[in-house]
Amino acid sequence: MKFHQPPHIYTGEVHLKVTDLDKMTNFYTQIIGFGILVKTYNRVVLTADGKNPLLVLEQPEHILPKEPRRTGLYHFALLLPTRADLGKAIKHFSRNEVRLGASDHLVSEALYLSDPDGNGIEIYRDREPEAWKWQNNFVAMSTDPLDARAIVDASGNEEWDGLPEGTVMGHVHLHVANLPETQVFYEALGFEIATHYPQALFMSTGNYHHHLGLNTWNGAGAPRPSEESAGLGAYTLVFPEDATMAAAIAKIEGLGTTVKSKVDHFVTEDPSGNEIILRVHR
Repeated sequence: MKFHQPPHIYTGEVHLKVTDLDKMTNFYTQIIGFGILVKTYNRVVLTADGKNPLLVLEQPEHILPKEPRRTGLYHFALLLPTRADLGKAIKHFSRNEVRLGASDHLVSEALYLSDPDGNGIEIYRDREPEAWKWQNNFVAMSTDPLDARAIVDASGNEEWDGLPEGTVMGHVHLHVANLPETQVFYEALGFEIATHYPQALFMSTGNYHHHLGLNTWNGAGAPRPSEESAGLGAYTLVFPEDATMAAAIAKIEGLGTTVKSKVDHFVTEDPSGNEIILRVHR
């Protein structure tokens, strides 16, 4: 998990606006395997290690179902520590008859599913970085069939017991309206292109395969969702220290982006209206 700690800029907790808090809390605890860190009448903070938030669910008043073909969340991705952990997850999902997609991306092995509101979720494990193939500063990625049997075999007789303590928010993948404009914005924040895909960019810091996925698969120029739409509320970018964050904020303000100061973090949005919480590693 060295790509998800200083000196890198990496993804932190994701905030979702949900239509039914009880239903979603049950899904994310019983099916995905989170623990509850904080719970109020309209908000639940979920964790994998009992200390750090990874997912925040909030049910606003007058919430509407997630609107289709908008900018916003494609999926958030939970990175598990080991291949055995992924094998345990496959067994767990199979027993619970969860519909899954699956891919071998060369750099990682991944499962895909959706929550009851239609938000995409990826659960994956990374291959060792030494096995990733880079050429001309781009990492080789693919969408190949997953060898689920070998992954399950790697878990031996171990059974799923929720998300393991070392789980982190591996990356966030967003629908955006304009790739060139989005690239300029995230480069100003400190990210570099790790690889290209049709109508998509994958960006990272520190030569990770990607902390951010950015695509126009909902259509170039896709509109923003309404404020009342379920889906992404915000996602978090974590900076190694104040100076790095201050430099990034100055650069995006130079692009004309508004950045608001809060008690212990800043809030902005990318050119497609995806809200971002900017904070320092703690």
